[in-house]
Amino acid sequence: MLDGTDLYALDIDGASFVKACGGPCTEGCVTLARIGDDAWALGDSKRPDAQPLRFTTEELDAAGIDPARFGLNI
Repeated sequence: MLDGTDLYALDIDGASFVKACGGPCTEGCVTLARIGDDAWALGDSKRPDAQPLRFTTEELDAAGIDPARFGLNI
């Protein structure tokens, strides 16, 4: 299982981020990309220059974030 150090060592250049919006997306949206077998990067479309946070699948699940809402498979 990956830990925080491992997650941030993964290269996210070229990662394909997709948006999931809870509304009309006028305020910005959460973005998510798979960056490894058990690794995800979570960004903010309002702040595209900010470094995305990184999580394992288990951590996303614990936070109630479902990759399927973004059209991504676990």
